[in-house]
Amino acid sequence: MSKFWLLVKQLYKQKIKAKSFIFSILIYIVVISCVMFWSDIKEALFAEEPLKIAVLNDTEADLKALFTSSPDVEFSFPKEEEAAVEKKVRDEDLDAAIFIQDKGGSLVAEIATFKPLTFNDQQSVSSSIQYAGKIYEVQQLNLSAEQADKILQSETTISMKNLNEETAGGKSEDEKAAGIGASFLVGFLIYSFVMSFLSMITTDVASEKGSRVLEVLLASIKPATHFLAKLTGTFLLALTQIVVLLTVQSLLFMLVDGGSKWDKVIEVINGLSAGYVGYAIAFLLLTIVLFLIMGALLGSLVSKVEESSQAMMPAMMLGLAGFYVLLSGMYSPDTMLVKVFSYIPFTSGMVMPLRIGATDIAATESMISLGVLIVTVVLLFMLSLSFYKRSVLTYSSGGIIQKIKTVLKVTT
Repeated sequence: MSKFWLLVKQLYKQKIKAKSFIFSILIYIVVISCVMFWSDIKEALFAEEPLKIAVLNDTEADLKALFTSSPDVEFSFPKEEEAAVEKKVRDEDLDAAIFIQDKGGSLVAEIATFKPLTFNDQQSVSSSIQYAGKIYEVQQLNLSAEQADKILQSETTISMKNLNEETAGGKSEDEKAAGIGASFLVGFLIYSFVMSFLSMITTDVASEKGSRVLEVLLASIKPATHFLAKLTGTFLLALTQIVVLLTVQSLLFMLVDGGSKWDKVIEVINGLSAGYVGYAIAFLLLTIVLFLIMGALLGSLVSKVEESSQAMMPAMMLGLAGFYVLLSGMYSPDTMLVKVFSYIPFTSGMVMPLRIGATDIAATESMISLGVLIVTVVLLFMLSLSFYKRSVLTYSSGGIIQKIKTVLKVTT
């Protein structure tokens, strides 16, 4: 046991001090922070003058209150002729002009530009016009603008009641939205760590085997001890990176912009049940362990580190498939594709948390998926440990299938 912990400590200290490990954490922090704080970064670094748009209203209704200026768009309501306003657009004194008329009791609008608007700007202006058109038509019922706005902005409170006692309680729309957001975080962590730590453990074992270091190590320790030490050390590294990332991002959310984004995080967390959090953590850790076991086994099959990328390609494709199913399921989590992949142990860690959080599934379904994953981890561990003892000192050429055949032929 002392040799086991000695190997674990040596691997952990070596990797945690490596520049590549520190650089990978910094990359994750930068990328996640850029995504989360993009609006603030854009405002600070890429601040632009707001769009100047003139609105010429040829109707009798007062539409000024419906075209409210914002940091991105500045509306004006000149009393000039259409030709004069168009000249300002051509001279680039205005970015666009909106000419509004009444046609059969409905608004008809024309947007005049000299330089085409960007897609986002065009969508924003069009949505403002569409909203004004709805208000205008409601006003034809002799309602005031405030009354019309109240009608269009009204929201009906909706609650869910599940009469089937055998299934989970119905989730509200907010709870499902929170589940989708949390599931994407879990899936992203699994995918990113599968890609990085699967590669790490595979190349480590392949490098030691190719340089004949393993022959020296295995003279004093058992192959099983080396296998377990590799798994444990790499798993602890993955946990360290997860803790560092979550801690740094939580601090950034608390400190930046007066903690406004942290309040949103708390809202999402409050929308999650304790059961969901437990399942998500279990699927996250077990899936990382599953792929680490595969990585160590694949690393023992190759004869040199140059072959490791080809060896771990099937495992990476499994992780990629699960991540793509997760992305598709975020828009429609009840599809048959999502249901099937939520039971496949190599993809369930990314997909089943989505179903638990965003759909009303029975508790037995999530338990079955987790049970299948646990059984797969145990069986793969036992199989890999047995195979690792025989393959780690076996050298052969050819593809993975050929290497497996060679190991079985030589050791049986």
